[in-house]
Amino acid sequence: MSRGMGGPGMRGGFMTEEEKAAAPKVTWPLVKRVLSWLKPYRLQMVIVLIAIALSSVLSIMPSVLTGRIIDEGLIARNMQALVTLIILSLAVTLGSNLIGVLESWLNTWIAQHIVFDMRNQMYRKLQSMSQRFFTTNNQGDIITRMTSDIDGVRQVITSTFTSIISNVITLIVALIAMFQKNWVLALLGIVIVPLFTLPTRKAGKTRWALTRESQECNDEINGILNETLSVSGQLLVKLFNKEDVEYEKYVAANEKMIQLNIKESMAGRWFRVVITTISSVGPMLLYLVGGILMMKYDSSITVGDISVLVALLGRMYGPVNSLLNIQVDWLRAMAMFTRIFDYYDMPVEIQNPENPVHLTDPHGNIRFDHVYFYYDEDRMILNDVDFELAEGNSVAIVGPSGSGKSTTVNLIPRLYDVVDGRVTFDGIDVRDIDLSDLRDNVGIVTQETYLFNGTILENLLYAKPDATQEEIEDACRKANIHDFIAAQPDGYNTMVGNRGLKLSGGEKQRLSIARVLLKDPTVMIFDEATSSLDSISENAIQEAIDPLIDSRTSILIAHRLSTILHADEILVLKDGHIVERGKHKDLVELGGVYTELYNTQFAKAKELDTQA
Repeated sequence: MSRGMGGPGMRGGFMTEEEKAAAPKVTWPLVKRVLSWLKPYRLQMVIVLIAIALSSVLSIMPSVLTGRIIDEGLIARNMQALVTLIILSLAVTLGSNLIGVLESWLNTWIAQHIVFDMRNQMYRKLQSMSQRFFTTNNQGDIITRMTSDIDGVRQVITSTFTSIISNVITLIVALIAMFQKNWVLALLGIVIVPLFTLPTRKAGKTRWALTRESQECNDEINGILNETLSVSGQLLVKLFNKEDVEYEKYVAANEKMIQLNIKESMAGRWFRVVITTISSVGPMLLYLVGGILMMKYDSSITVGDISVLVALLGRMYGPVNSLLNIQVDWLRAMAMFTRIFDYYDMPVEIQNPENPVHLTDPHGNIRFDHVYFYYDEDRMILNDVDFELAEGNSVAIVGPSGSGKSTTVNLIPRLYDVVDGRVTFDGIDVRDIDLSDLRDNVGIVTQETYLFNGTILENLLYAKPDATQEEIEDACRKANIHDFIAAQPDGYNTMVGNRGLKLSGGEKQRLSIARVLLKDPTVMIFDEATSSLDSISENAIQEAIDPLIDSRTSILIAHRLSTILHADEILVLKDGHIVERGKHKDLVELGGVYTELYNTQFAKAKELDTQA
């Protein structure tokens, strides 16, 4: 455990302007909530507190024993007393260190288990958040909450909290020991220690300002190097004949960096001069005042007593400096906890109903009953969408980009909830169905196929961990991917790479279809499953999709005519409205939105397929 003073000039002692502006209001409910995480480990915390107290008391004892070594051993010329006191001092030091090791281990154990608890709760919380949360929040910020912020809790517990306790106990014990020796010198120590810490803080603040400026300058230099020495940057510099301009910018930044480094180095030297002087002046004053008392006013005070008081004064510098800086560490800790609690307190938009309906015999009848939906209130995405899809039938949803096609199908497995109206599954509002049951019965194949960095088999088993090899191969045959897998040297143990980068787009898409087939959902949704593929890959996927459409309830979002023609009905969406519906032939003759889509997208895609 780190107990030393947060050295003057170290970052821990000062806050940036941004940190000051964002500093939270520390209230008792916030502190109480922070402390609640220690509740499961209160027994261990009691042991830690006892260990801190014992270690702090014992760490003062060698300073106290030094006086007796001088008076009873050296000055009295008593060898037995000298040896005994030295052994006792060593034993006390060893005991203090051993207790410190126990305390450090237990403290770290508590901190790690609290971090473990917080990470688990955060991950569970994030898993429960709706799709809206992940589409509106920065992914980097989410990861930071999970990693850096929660990991910072460990430092708070092992350093900030215990440092406060340790330093307070050390100061109290040191002061008691000083007053026992001589109250006059003890008062002098109380007065001079804070006075000497003020210039130390000022010197440290100067160093911190220079360090920050130096870091900014270093970032500027790195920016110049990254921009001008990259392949694209270097080409741009050459094409615009800016070599001399960029060189002058680099020289100016480099010169500024050199000057700052010199200033920082000298500030560090002056800082050490200040520290050395301060640490010397304090003891000298005690020797002077102690000498005057011993020689002229108080014959009972001894050389050993003065030595003890000087040693105890030195022991007070660290705790006082640390406690003077503790406000900054405390505010940083509270700001970190506040960020974590903000995520814990976010409302869960999609929740399992209190008394969920379980789908014991699902058929896959889907009904959109006058559905309205928006992401932001000022822009309606779906406006009075009303249609029914009977068991075993299929419907194709087409429309211009941004018309609400993907949003429509995302409402079925409750990735989002309707704003008004309702979506039903077998006549039951999806908001009343057990969430696990609902999502088990809905399978979605999207345009952006996501595969984990593992083997083909591991990615397939994600849908059904207990699937047999026969079931896996059957799903892959239906998805038209088995022959490709069997042709690989490692077969189903072939690595797919990060996000499936070792596979082509068509191979990934067919693998994702096989994965959904293993899940064996009642309703299949194909959301632009072939839009980004070449005609050969599309044909292979289309051959896999066609039998699926015929065998179960299906919804198709596509821009390829070959996919749309297999649907029992076509819905045309525009600006969130179903503006047309019917069969392909009837819709083309209608001369409306579908006709325009056919002439600009579907027919062109068909022509490209024919040419291929």
